[in-house]
Amino acid sequence: MKAFYTSFFILFFTSICFSQVEKDTITTNDLRLAALPYYSYGKGLGITSADSLFQLNIRFRMQNRVTYFENEGEDAAYSGEIRRLRLRFDGYVGNPMFSYVIQLSFAPGDVGEIEEGENVNIIRDAAVFYRPNKHWNFLFGQTKLPGNRQRINSSGALQLTDRSINNARFNIDRDFGFQAYYLNEDLNTFSYNVKTAISTGEGRNWTKSADDGVALTAKLEVMPLGAFERDGTNFEGDLVREKKPKLLLSGAFHQNNWARREQGQLGQDLFEQRTMKSVFLDALFKYQGWSFMSTYMSRSAENPITFNPEDILESNFVYVGDGMDYQLSYIFRTNYEVIGRFSTQKVHSDIKALTPDTKQFTLGVTKYLWEHAFKIQAEVTYSQLDFFTGNTADNWYARVQLEFGI
Repeated sequence: MKAFYTSFFILFFTSICFSQVEKDTITTNDLRLAALPYYSYGKGLGITSADSLFQLNIRFRMQNRVTYFENEGEDAAYSGEIRRLRLRFDGYVGNPMFSYVIQLSFAPGDVGEIEEGENVNIIRDAAVFYRPNKHWNFLFGQTKLPGNRQRINSSGALQLTDRSINNARFNIDRDFGFQAYYLNEDLNTFSYNVKTAISTGEGRNWTKSADDGVALTAKLEVMPLGAFERDGTNFEGDLVREKKPKLLLSGAFHQNNWARREQGQLGQDLFEQRTMKSVFLDALFKYQGWSFMSTYMSRSAENPITFNPEDILESNFVYVGDGMDYQLSYIFRTNYEVIGRFSTQKVHSDIKALTPDTKQFTLGVTKYLWEHAFKIQAEVTYSQLDFFTGNTADNWYARVQLEFGI
């Protein structure tokens, strides 16, 4: 493990030194940071010092929603909630090459229930970036890992009100550590990005205990027809109505050594640590208002079921299995958009008796008032759960959500 850390730091600092010899340094803070976890339409509320030695941008967004549920075997019900309430600060200090981002969350669904002995999850992102030129990005702190496409996109840049069921089970979320990106994007020629990370593997705001397990992530993104207009890979739907076809193909691998939680960075604590491996494959296509996205996600682990050594009847498990998402949309010139999504989720045979396979169908309509920053969304979702016993359950919900932010 010591040799691994030594090799990583040599590679990390060698990359920094190599990047410094290139001539095109950053002189303005356009925040072209591949790991920045926030959809940006405007610049927010900005303050720049008279001597230009620091800059501070303040942004917020909220999602207010009402949902009607009908789950099999339960009484129909509805809920009204603030699903997300985020406050973000970003800017630079001393030089635009050195920037930062801080994102805080305040909604109950973001923070989670306050439990004895648990940290309050207000901090979502707190990271410092070093960007010596247009190609290299280096990051130290807590933010999203370079996982699947939909998870990297901000929740404020989604076409539907939530990410897919596979994102809920298989994504690798936020973590604390180092990240290094090499970006090579051009609108008119073959483009690619390489993204890497080494992190704790315990998820955000973890302080319970230390161990020698780390998480390693590597991702390759290829755009054979050139980069998307206005960083169109970072938001869903073809809002810019690409004049030429644009295609993104990407693959990522993540290994979380000796993870302590059911889903690596997320979930309840396991009774025993497990090493988890995740694979993500993405395809994204946009052209003249049409957008198609497909994703494959999987997680594997040996002996995924763990038992309480003090009570053998009590257990929990790593969520192992795989899933596919398919999402198609078209945006009219009136800024109304129609979206359809189909997801399948299959659990591994090791845990099939503990949790069902799922199929989910969603149909949504969105009205963009100010791109993703101000929109009204409505959707209907039907889910079919297939249990190990042969029983099935049919659940559905209808939802309306208002997104508003700067």
